[in-house]
This record gives sequence, structure tokens and C-alpha cells, in this order.
Amino acid sequence: MTPELLFSLAGKTAMVTGGATGVGRMAAEGLVAAGAHVFIASRKIAACERAAEELNALGYDGKVEGFGGDVGTEEGISALTAEVEKRTDRLHILMNNAGTSWGMPLGEFPYAAWDRIMRVNVTGLFQLTQSLLPLLERAASDDNPARVVNVGSVMGETPHGDRAYSYAASKAAVHHLTRILAKELAERRITVNALAPGPFVSKMTAFATADEDVRSRVGAQVPLGRVGRPGDIAAAMQFLCGYGGSYVTGAILPVSGGINVETGPDLFREAYE
Repeated sequence: MTPELLFSLAGKTAMVTGGATGVGRMAAEGLVAAGAHVFIASRKIAACERAAEELNALGYDGKVEGFGGDVGTEEGISALTAEVEKRTDRLHILMNNAGTSWGMPLGEFPYAAWDRIMRVNVTGLFQLTQSLLPLLERAASDDNPARVVNVGSVMGETPHGDRAYSYAASKAAVHHLTRILAKELAERRITVNALAPGPFVSKMTAFATADEDVRSRVGAQVPLGRVGRPGDIAAAMQFLCGYGGSYVTGAILPVSGGINVETGPDLFREAYE
């Protein structure tokens, strides 16, 4: 098989929640660039429609459709599932990207905020995946499985709370759910993997990435010396969702510039300097 076909998504249909901005937008562009027909949905309908127009205008081989969808409630998940079912009878790729965060000092963190983050980041991810299983199974085959890609975080791997306690805990749950679902869905020929991003420019990280000077200082703390770029997410998605990734399941793919392997200071530095 030629290298081009290893990452081609021609003829595949994908769903990206929260696909209008941030990591979801980066992923959607990677999928459409590889030839997929991509649905993007979020609570902000106008933003999804605008993102679809912008991506379609880039002239890629694939196509994008944007519409509304809310994974934060049971009713919203049912409505989103019904909308996807109206548009396709099979789904080759589901990217559970929609998420939210909240930051407050320890001792001041509100109960309601913890509850909302878990409801969107964990419950919504699980329930939407469960609801779309029939479409995923219809697209799956022994040779080319259907794909689920969850968006976790490096904060779900390492003890970086940074006042976003519920966010970090929710992403650790996403990683564990990814492994559980990978084990259970393998026999149905559905792979389940997760991305664990570090800092990327997005609305959620605007406090740390919107200003160029702050972004540079944040990037300097990353082992590879920079924040993430859109192509880092796009390429990861093309690998996991293309034919070349068909034998990978249960992986938590670190897209974090090395933060995932940081272990603190060298314990014996003083002894050998």
C-alpha cells in the first residue's frame, strides 16, 4: 500500500463534537484534508456553520457540514444522535472533543462547576458513543475498523491541577474509559483511542495562549519548547483514523511536547555537577 493511502480518509464519514474551534477545528481540518465528509456540531450553531463554510472554502477533497448539538444533557445527546442519523446511515469516525473547564483556587471550587465538567466531559462522551454505536458498527469491517477518538489531556496523565481540578480528573476518566471501551469494542471492529494534548491555542486556553508573549513563555515550559500547532492534531487524527492506524486501539497518544514524561527535577544533579 502506498503511503498516501495509509492516511487517506476518502469515502469516510466523521463526526467531531465541538468542532468549530480549538482542537476540534484542527482535527476537522485534518479529516477533511484527507478526504472525509465531516460533521461538526456544538451548542453554538452559527459558529459551526461558519467553520464549515471556511473549511469548505479551502478546497480540500472532503466536505464539512456544521450544525447544532449539545452533549451536556440527555435530551441534547438524543437530538444530536437523531440529527446524525438523518444525515448518514453509517459513521466511520467519531471524535468526542466537546468539553469544558473551570478554574478556581482550592477551597473555593464550586460544587456546581465540578458537576457540570463531569457531565459534559465524561457522561456526554460516554452516552454519545453509546448512542452512535449502531452507525459505527455499520461502518466497521475486519480490514478497516470504525474509529472512536476521545480528547483527553496531558492533565489527565500527570498531576497538573493548575486550579482546574475537575477538568484534570475528568480527563483521567476519559483515558480510563478509552481503555475500557477499546477492550469491549474490539470484537465489534471499532478501535477506541484518545489524544492527550498539552497546551494548544484555543478559547479554553486563551488566558495562556492568546497573548503572544504569554504564549511564548508558556511554550518555553514545554520540553520541546513550544505550544502545539494545528498540524500536530491534524496529523495525529489522520494516523489514528486512516488505514495506517487500523491496528491501534486503547492508546493514549500524547500530543504534549513531552510534558507527559516530565518527572520533576533530576534528583542527583548536585552529585554529578
